[in-house]
Amino acid sequence: MRKTPLVLLAIITAVATACSGGDSDTETAATSTTPPATGPATTTGESSITPAQRDCGAAYLAQFTPRQKLAQLLTVGITGGADAMETVTSEQVGGVFVGGWTDKSLLTNGQLPQIQQTAIVPLMVTIDEEGGRVSRVADLIGAVPSARVTAQTMTPEEFYQASLVRNRALKNLGVTVDFAPDVDVSSQPDDSVIGDRSFSDDPDVVTRYADAYIRAMNEVGVGSVMKHFPGHGSGSGDSHTGAVRTPPLDQLQTSDLVPFRNLIGSGAAVMVGHLDVPGLTAPNVPASISPAAMSLLRNGSGYGAAPFDGPIFTDDLSGMAAITSRLGIEAAVEAALVAGADNALWISTDAVSSVLDQLENAVASGRLPAAQVDASVLRNGKYKGAARC
Repeated sequence: MRKTPLVLLAIITAVATACSGGDSDTETAATSTTPPATGPATTTGESSITPAQRDCGAAYLAQFTPRQKLAQLLTVGITGGADAMETVTSEQVGGVFVGGWTDKSLLTNGQLPQIQQTAIVPLMVTIDEEGGRVSRVADLIGAVPSARVTAQTMTPEEFYQASLVRNRALKNLGVTVDFAPDVDVSSQPDDSVIGDRSFSDDPDVVTRYADAYIRAMNEVGVGSVMKHFPGHGSGSGDSHTGAVRTPPLDQLQTSDLVPFRNLIGSGAAVMVGHLDVPGLTAPNVPASISPAAMSLLRNGSGYGAAPFDGPIFTDDLSGMAAITSRLGIEAAVEAALVAGADNALWISTDAVSSVLDQLENAVASGRLPAAQVDASVLRNGKYKGAARC
């Protein structure tokens, strides 16, 4: 049964300060990942921000109208070049998503540079390119094995070298952000929703291979995004088709959360899944719209990690029943941003204007604080190298 936006927003408000879970005893694995100089920002406390950094941030924000600031927090699926051009020109969205339905000539016929020229600041051009069965441009840059097969047949160093080659090819197509690596820890069958998208059911193996991928992305200069926080690998089903329940938060501490804990300072962004997590999320409020889940990730202390000040993406808010059975797209985007996400992702441009209308109302009413919007605009700007503060 679809919940009304007001009911769900009331639930969200009630849990806004809740964040359950304790520190894990699992030691953080040492990795050699180093964020790129122009990539996602490392955590910075308010007290350590210099006046020059504040001035830089203010100058970056001053480029946008209030509506354009909100548009910078949206990444939307496009059908092709004309769709992207219209949406960027009219509303200045912060990102576009190249899906399986997108006309790929956009990436090969010189349209992307023209679209980028219409954007006030560089546009994120995003894609799901994990390899294996989740590959949108295998026809353009070649096919590669699934994550599970990769971990069984290559060393992390071999995977790093192969990822350098592949992600240079992605960058040459104009892609700036890849929604990968999948850091879910899973022993599920290959053809399940996560299955062979997971490197392993061993969180340390997942950490090593995800680290290799992120290092390669950092070197090439393409943004990486770890997913699906706080862990989809042991979930009860497929969030594309319905609600998914994970094991309780205390059980995730020693498995699903380990790669996120280990790699939270790697320079990768994080995608939050549509996951109901006992001990963390309120009933009928999946992690993607849960203040408690966003707070767990942002603060880190609830799962033994460092605080995270990079951008938080949602999983698709318009094409997955785990969220669409509860909220329409306008309410879902508002709920995600109010909860603490920095970037709301969905797979169509149809509702961009109505979403922005709703977000403007949310800011005017105080449901979405303007200062929170500014902080998210800056996180996105730093991540894509546009705000060098």
